[in-house]
Amino acid sequence: MKLFFISASYFTIFLIYYKFKATYDSNHDTFRIEFLVVPVGGLAFLVNHEMAPLEILWTFSIYLEAVAILPQLFMVSKTGEAETITSHYLFALGSYRALYLLNWIYRYYFEGFFDLIAVVAGVVQTILYCDFFYLYITKVLKGKKISLPA
Repeated sequence: MKLFFISASYFTIFLIYYKFKATYDSNHDTFRIEFLVVPVGGLAFLVNHEMAPLEILWTFSIYLEAVAILPQLFMVSKTGEAETITSHYLFALGSYRALYLLNWIYRYYFEGFFDLIAVVAGVVQTILYCDFFYLYITKVLKGKKISLPA
């Protein structure tokens, strides 16, 4: 499974940088990624389960996943609209994370497992999606393109 995941990741990177390179619009991509990476790195170093390098890296990945959608949401807010396929993709990502909440509830009640770092990061990520979910449900499911009010 890991081999498939790594292969799929490399294939996705190949598609982004070679096949679909012409679809990249640098005029709208002005989100400063260091505003995510630096605070997340600091938080991972300060708030983790133990001060071991792999634990800090795991915590960093959890925190970064929680805010990784912000550049896409920033782009949607900057352009004022999103293509239908992009909307479906963002909805699928948000739904995946919302389903994680159900997984944590299940594991807490049936296995007694609770990971505060993962739960807080998942809740933060789901909250970031809430506004998009509202737009998706009220526009895309009615056959309209997502466009933000002026």
